[in-house]
Amino acid sequence: KRIAAGDREAIKPLDHHGTREMAELSAAFLDMAEKLQARSDSIQTFATHVSHELKSPLTAIQGAAELLRDSGDAMDEAERKRFSDNIVTDAGRLNLLVRRLLELARAENLAPSGESTSLEAALALLPADNRLTVRVEAGGGVGLSISAENAAIVLANLIDNSARHGASLVSISATNATERATVLVSDDGAGISPSNRGKVFEPFFTTRRETGGTGMGLGIVLALLKAHDGTIRLVDSERGTRFEISLPAA
Repeated sequence: KRIAAGDREAIKPLDHHGTREMAELSAAFLDMAEKLQARSDSIQTFATHVSHELKSPLTAIQGAAELLRDSGDAMDEAERKRFSDNIVTDAGRLNLLVRRLLELARAENLAPSGESTSLEAALALLPADNRLTVRVEAGGGVGLSISAENAAIVLANLIDNSARHGASLVSISATNATERATVLVSDDGAGISPSNRGKVFEPFFTTRRETGGTGMGLGIVLALLKAHDGTIRLVDSERGTRFEISLPAA
């Protein structure tokens, strides 16, 4: 009852195990209880972040709308346009946040489809990005055990992250070593400071909120890759940012 009520102090080993079977059952139960508690903590933290991220633009929209309603007639055209533009901008941010939340939920509940693709096939699904140049340096045809659609989402989020950090060039390469394929995504942007390197995959962490960053892109990447037995890590680079992706080879 204490565990069900969320009492953390109740999650502890038995004083006397009795039989070996009882000891194993106790250990398994404690492990399950600790995992459920960790999951509960994660959900609570995530809900707090979501509430904060949605509240900020909603408050701004409400404030601008009330000003236009109450004082719009006394404003000149430039002032009315400024408040109207603010509403449009914040509504767009809300729309982006909702899309990112849906993408993250989909990624975390995704089952592997058994499909495969290559870098070139995945990149072909992406629209042109006039903020920077994307170049495949090597391994464009290397097979990856992930659908082209999901690989495109991974690459799109990494490319967007590079663009928001001032990159003008993203270089991508892939190699195949027996059962695993490695993809390197590098850019020439501002890079990530040492103090932020351990936070980049945390939900809602971003240093580019003023340019529309939601802090969810890398979380979506991580969840999608995990669903396909893949990993991603930030690796050292002399300039800019470099991510290393590992996926089962196709």
